[in-house]
Amino acid sequence: MAARNKARKRAFQILFEADQRGESVQTVLADWVRHSRSDDRQPPVNEYTMELVEGYAQHVARIDDLISTYAVDWTLDRMPVVDRNILRLGTYELVWMDETPDAVVIDEAVQLAKEFSTDDSPAFVNGLLARFKELKPSLRRDA
Repeated sequence: MAARNKARKRAFQILFEADQRGESVQTVLADWVRHSRSDDRQPPVNEYTMELVEGYAQHVARIDDLISTYAVDWTLDRMPVVDRNILRLGTYELVWMDETPDAVVIDEAVQLAKEFSTDDSPAFVNGLLARFKELKPSLRRDA
């Protein structure tokens, strides 16, 4: 598994855990880093994971607003927790980070949905992130 793929998966897991615990992503990230330093069985949290989580944390309100606005007939609270956090991570990486091609970001998010969520989730994640890709220039201007 490629390093960035692992980093995305860990970032998703951190967002998911924060959502489940009702904690900030920064708190959960700090827990993961602390555990990786004190327990040899825990994999280290690499720099790209930290960049994704910290970047998401800077834009959390805007990201949730975008998802709420464009997810037709779905509120954030009604979405499966897995889907909500895959979309949060994918939206951050798609709209605010330029080093990864948009198609790769969307594909990686779809793969996470296939691995961790329902049969309908990959299409839902793909559709919403594809919409954000189309709107990316205006989403950045509005941010």
